[in-house]
Amino acid sequence: MFQIIQKTIGEVPLLEVVKEELRNEELPTVIFYHGWTSHKESVLVQGYELAKRGIRAILPEAYMHGERSQSAQSTQDNTVFWEVVTHNLKEVNMIREKYISQNLSDAEKFGISGLSMGGITTSAMLTQFDWIHSAAILMGNTSPVDFSNWLLSSKWTDGYENMDGLLTEKIKNQLNAISLSEQPEKIAGKSVYFWHGTKDELVPFEQTKQFIEQIKDEPYARNISFTIGSGHGHKVPYEIAVSMAEFFKESFEG
Repeated sequence: MFQIIQKTIGEVPLLEVVKEELRNEELPTVIFYHGWTSHKESVLVQGYELAKRGIRAILPEAYMHGERSQSAQSTQDNTVFWEVVTHNLKEVNMIREKYISQNLSDAEKFGISGLSMGGITTSAMLTQFDWIHSAAILMGNTSPVDFSNWLLSSKWTDGYENMDGLLTEKIKNQLNAISLSEQPEKIAGKSVYFWHGTKDELVPFEQTKQFIEQIKDEPYARNISFTIGSGHGHKVPYEIAVSMAEFFKESFEG
């Protein structure tokens, strides 16, 4: 049996998925982030697959999403995308430290994952936090500046009349600070799993492929893996949720 536990840590509502008999044990833990305009309940499949393998899965609600939505704010405004990602980065230590302080999470076996915006969040976190044991990036992106440039000319911004000037030098510098493409050596010593569909219309597959090609022969990248979803669009298939969970299980046991 599994338990889905509702909690709020700070201002962050979250779901915790765990085997009932392991609820009070110190476990390997993965925080899994949902995508843009989605909500924590949408990634329960990923949480369930992690929990099946004896991992504690934590599914936070992103800023301005789900329970945290406010009428005065709108995720239809794509210009706030990085504000949401930044909130994820600011909140993750608080969530992790709470679980460690309660002896529910093994501090040495703490992973991060997510899909779409959650995958982008995961990539950014790899540049900031040495405590990350392993990470899985599903339909993510490692270069905030390149992704933003692509975004500003994509269908995501249809209906916006004035996009010029949104990506200022100041903003570029801020985004480069969380860019894994700018500091790929940060993955040294970590296992990192990438998955991306070739027909993804919302987060470009080619940018992920280019990053992998650039680093695959580097010593720091010896523990990365890249699974290509041939013909897949912007949706993570169930079998990839299984593969992601297996990746973490093997990584924590290694």
